[in-house]
Amino acid sequence: MLHNGMGSRGSMKKYFIFILAAVAGLAGIAIGIAAGRSDLIRVPRAISTGKQAPATGGTAALRNVAAQKSDRMQVVRLASNPQPAPAFLARDIDGNVVSTADWQGKVVLLNFWATWCPPCREEIPELVDLQNRYKDRLQVIGISMDDPEEVGLVKKFAVRAGVNYPIVMASREIIQEYGGVPALPTSFVVNTEGKVVQKHVGLYPTFVYETEARSLLGMPVEASVETFKDEGQIFLKNAALATELPDVDFKGLTPELKKVALKRLNSESCDCGCRLTLAQCRINDSLCPISKKLAAKVVEEVSSTSPSSSPAPPVPASSTPDSTAPSTNQQ
Repeated sequence: MLHNGMGSRGSMKKYFIFILAAVAGLAGIAIGIAAGRSDLIRVPRAISTGKQAPATGGTAALRNVAAQKSDRMQVVRLASNPQPAPAFLARDIDGNVVSTADWQGKVVLLNFWATWCPPCREEIPELVDLQNRYKDRLQVIGISMDDPEEVGLVKKFAVRAGVNYPIVMASREIIQEYGGVPALPTSFVVNTEGKVVQKHVGLYPTFVYETEARSLLGMPVEASVETFKDEGQIFLKNAALATELPDVDFKGLTPELKKVALKRLNSESCDCGCRLTLAQCRINDSLCPISKKLAAKVVEEVSSTSPSSSPAPPVPASSTPDSTAPSTNQQ
């Protein structure tokens, strides 16, 4: 009897150990999946100066997954109406002057990042490699979103990482000029004429930036080049040019009423705390439930003013004499 009890307890102990190992294995898989999806970090409101709501990164994550599945870029998409890169003059963390006036003739990759951002740290070796290989024609510039008081920490990190390009500490003015930075990393691609032709939010493989740079430099690329109209994808101020907005249904509106709705969406503010217009918030954060609800309300209100939904106006009285009225003329 004692032997059987000890055997039973031994079996139970082995079973318990097996269960613990299985749980640990599942936890490890879950952590691995989560790590694989973390290609973008939201910027705290204090750093983004409160001008924009943190982006969800949904669109960026989808683009990144598609890019990671290939070893080359199939299509290069550049803005057909690029805006000049907002000018700034600042000193980098080593005290050297960094000026947009020196960018002419080079492709510039303006990378907003932070030492506390894992995806940012992951892509730095790629940026270092690009700067090494295209040093005469490409200029990478890092804009650190770390607290200004932590410049010493940023310098130590840059030395350890072997950063070979200028790093400027972000200022409120730079952040605002570039339309706010709701998520990290965020990179702006500037062509040789000093105009911003693309913006990438999230972690991208090296070949994306390299293919875009080579295309802008007139070098051979194994990709087709397409253009798009910047309607807020790069600079949110261009949201007023958009004729469609994420998850906003204009189908029931006539062209005239659609213009009325878009005008309202570009003038009325969102209540989510982003301090953006409804149109800008829909572009900046397509998953924001507040701007989605308010935008739908605007469309509904505009639709209710449609002539087809309003009672027909009364027919005006005829200005000609009624033929059935008795004549006042006397014979």
